[in-house]
Amino acid sequence: MSRVEQPSRRSVLATVVAAALAGGSAPSATAADAEATRGSGRRGDTGDTGDTESAPARSVDYRAWITYADWSAGTARGARAVAGDRPGVAVATPLGTVDYTDPHTKATAAWEHATWTSPPHALAVPSTEVIASWNASTPAGTWLQVELKGAYSDGTDTPWYVMGRWASGDQDVKRTSVDGQSDGRSTVWTDTLAIDDASTGLRVASYRLRLTLYRRPGTQLTPTVWRLGAMGSDVPDRFTVPASVPGLAHELSVPRYSQEIHQGQYPEYDSGGEAWCSPTSSQMIVEYWGGRLSAQQLAWVDPAYADPQVCHAARFTYDHQYGGCGNWPFNAAYAATFADLQGVVTRLGSLTDLETLIAAGIPAMTSQSFLKEELTGAGYGTAGHLMTVIGFTAAGDVIANDPYSANDSAVRRVYRRREFENVWLRSKRHNASGNVVSGTGGVCYLYFPARPTARQCQALTAVGVPV
Repeated sequence: MSRVEQPSRRSVLATVVAAALAGGSAPSATAADAEATRGSGRRGDTGDTGDTESAPARSVDYRAWITYADWSAGTARGARAVAGDRPGVAVATPLGTVDYTDPHTKATAAWEHATWTSPPHALAVPSTEVIASWNASTPAGTWLQVELKGAYSDGTDTPWYVMGRWASGDQDVKRTSVDGQSDGRSTVWTDTLAIDDASTGLRVASYRLRLTLYRRPGTQLTPTVWRLGAMGSDVPDRFTVPASVPGLAHELSVPRYSQEIHQGQYPEYDSGGEAWCSPTSSQMIVEYWGGRLSAQQLAWVDPAYADPQVCHAARFTYDHQYGGCGNWPFNAAYAATFADLQGVVTRLGSLTDLETLIAAGIPAMTSQSFLKEELTGAGYGTAGHLMTVIGFTAAGDVIANDPYSANDSAVRRVYRRREFENVWLRSKRHNASGNVVSGTGGVCYLYFPARPTARQCQALTAVGVPV
């Protein structure tokens, strides 16, 4: 994201949170985004070498449906489980035809459809937030919808909330989140289901996910979903986090791309490169794993533009309702459109978790917000920004590919460990006006092979991501 704060649905959330805190209620980690506008931080305790707080228990539960047994255990209506090297769920015999009016084009079309619903998942961490993510193939003429229904800790249920309407392309429907979803107790903020007032003790205790698979009538085409999951979390309210102890000195060779060289390019995708930190970071890691775009795929990009693959990533992560490229699940789903890749959205608990991943060869994208003086060497402040962690120095400092750089060669940065972990992991902060706003609480995108090595499986399992 740029340093200039831009209106978004999450700036509205931040205002609500700040008002609640001023009134005495203190909700836990609220919805956040790489391209959110939630105010800037105030210099606080980030220069400490340690905290008096004890390390908290893991506050995240990520569950995914990925095996043939998983898909067979769900309730399929017009859909079927698909076996093979990459099991999934696809259309079998459609339930019928429904009309869908695209809110962004106003065009109405008929679509055959089928559904798959997961069994309930009881959250090990009764949660204030739940974020779904998925990996799928959607050939031209197909798309999908992901919904989530939660059960509250008081025994009542949420409605079925739409967590995304998605296709890898943009020729049939426009990729979109859905605004205005709330039951007065929880609200969907683009890609995040959040409890409205966590101070009441209300939590999401369990959830089910529902897929609706769409295709043009009369064809044999089908979306195929290989991975469907959700991350529930209840991150403690805190301005500072416990200091971790350095345990790794290692750097991965990850391509470097600057979002800033794309300023003014394709302004229809959130005003151009100034706001493209999320897709730029995504493209770095996609290419680290060997993902490449063909000349045909990039033919639509002006040949005068450098790094056309970054423009491509912006277009194909763009959320037409949010009006930006920072929808977390849309970025993970984009990564999984490349052969033999999968992507998830989760939260991590410490830099030790990142060290575990780096040691196994897995870079990570982290979301953070800070004032200029809170992250030495950044040279800017931001209300929300994605960067790619690629390693650690011998002193334990964080090596990051930061897309908010003047050019590609300037992307590699080294940030002080204590500062970085605080601006990334805290769930509350003060903005420049001294008001309390939210922090991202350790949000992370992880992209990794469809068939990870034993060491990669061990590392992912250690940080709470089943493979």
